Amino acid sequence: MPDSTDQFLQTAAALEAIAAVEHERWAHWQEYLHSQCEQLDDGSLRIPAHLVARWKDQTTTAYVDLTEDERDSDREQAREYVSALRRANALG
Repeated sequence: MPDSTDQFLQTAAALEAIAAVEHERWAHWQEYLHSQCEQLDDGSLRIPAHLVARWKDQTTTAYVDLTEDERDSDREQAREYVSALRRANALG
């Protein structure tokens, strides 16, 4: 039998709260990514090789194997989701 948390997570309010945080997270990442790149004459962006290597390595690394700083960054993002869900739950 699902508990009240399971039922809440299926609500439109919870979905919208998570989606809003996800958009903010994505937009922030895009701003950061673009700021690290070289803009070419045609408007495209060139990502520096050292960042490509770093981010590729991170994508193939399990969370438990990340550095403490990298896990802290993920925890910071997770706190945003938790906060949004608490706000949505308070409204519903």
